[in-house]
Amino acid sequence: MDMDRRTFLSLCLKGGVSAAVLTSTQLSAMQSLLNQQQYNDYKALVCIFLLGGNDSMNMLLPMSGQDKADYLASRQNLAIVDPISLSPISSLAETGLNPALAPLHDIFNTGDLAFVGGVGTLLAPTTLDDFKNKRSHIPAHLFSHNDQQARWMHGKEKQSINTGWGGRMLELLEDHPHFASNISLAGTNPWQTGHKTSAFAMSRSGQAKIHAFKGTSNRAQQIEQSVMRNLAASQSRLAKVYGEGLSTGIANSQAMNASLENLVPLPDFGEGRLSQQLQTVAKVIASQSQLGTGRQIFYVTMGGFDTHDEQVTKHPELLAELATSMSEFNRAMVSLGVNDQVTSFTMSDFGRTLSSNGDGTDHGWAGNQMVMGGAVKGQDIYGTLLPQRLGSEFDVKGGRLIPQVSTEQYSATLAKWFGLSASDIIELFPSLGNFDQATLNFMA
Repeated sequence: MDMDRRTFLSLCLKGGVSAAVLTSTQLSAMQSLLNQQQYNDYKALVCIFLLGGNDSMNMLLPMSGQDKADYLASRQNLAIVDPISLSPISSLAETGLNPALAPLHDIFNTGDLAFVGGVGTLLAPTTLDDFKNKRSHIPAHLFSHNDQQARWMHGKEKQSINTGWGGRMLELLEDHPHFASNISLAGTNPWQTGHKTSAFAMSRSGQAKIHAFKGTSNRAQQIEQSVMRNLAASQSRLAKVYGEGLSTGIANSQAMNASLENLVPLPDFGEGRLSQQLQTVAKVIASQSQLGTGRQIFYVTMGGFDTHDEQVTKHPELLAELATSMSEFNRAMVSLGVNDQVTSFTMSDFGRTLSSNGDGTDHGWAGNQMVMGGAVKGQDIYGTLLPQRLGSEFDVKGGRLIPQVSTEQYSATLAKWFGLSASDIIELFPSLGNFDQATLNFMA
């Protein structure tokens, strides 16, 4: 029976040819051929997860009138009194930017940055009456760090699944995702875990290392090769699987490290943890033509956003570091000529309470998010800017605001730009059927 090249290569990568007998060059080349046949373009999504629950309502601020009076009354000692004017666009004339985000101001005004307001975990449109009466569509475990982080990453209520929408999205697009299609700079996470794929882990310094034995001497290499041969020849299924996994990991690490050699210089990045992660992402993107990846997803994190105390000093510092790192990354994408092909976006556990606990804020619900890149319809705010007023029709208690945009609508918009069909998007985010609008309009 005749077999086309794509089918043959797919079978090889699924186990028809053992990874233990492939060199790193062969493995990379085979995966490259698979992906080159599928895409005529290149796109990447970079998830910036703000761990702890960012007080993102305090990123976009009312400039005047009753809205500002309500804001000052609710935020008390946490209020930002002198926001930066966002844009001359009339619809945004009354909305200001937290001064800590100043490095993003020009990116917004040139059209490469947008905000999405009132985003949070929802199974269906929800009113204050729904919440008070504990209707069945209220998401489980609201205000819980672990559960709400997982809800953002899974793309639907967890139930019995342990996969995320990033990993499943790659599997809907590719028979067998290339190892370099799925890269984490912050370890294992639900978002990048699929049924057949998981994140390829790298350090923020850009190194991808895995060795069966310590040392680089000839003797150590001989021992390693002997053990690999014995594992491959073993009658034990467990030993074979372990050997193949270890061999593949070593080969992939070698292929990644080789692709990062002799890259064109990038604009400078800072020494902060997020800056260093994004610098490595930029390097991998610069090398993607060597790796042959048509699609890539990246995961980076920034912690410290659980600001129950010292928020007046902590939060501006966090936002300034976030804005500086994103600005550096935007500059790098422009310098590489791929800004239209790379979209970065924020996620966070939840928003926080409008009310102050005296020194900070507590766990909330709805929040605002940022999306950056050349394909973003920037210089605008999408979704709903919720009123920062205690006791409003969106306030379930203490300034915990009910989202008006679901995480699924936000994520589905990114997945659509990435290349998913309408049917694939519904498969990925089944709750979308409960909303009048499956996707938003912030991507070109």
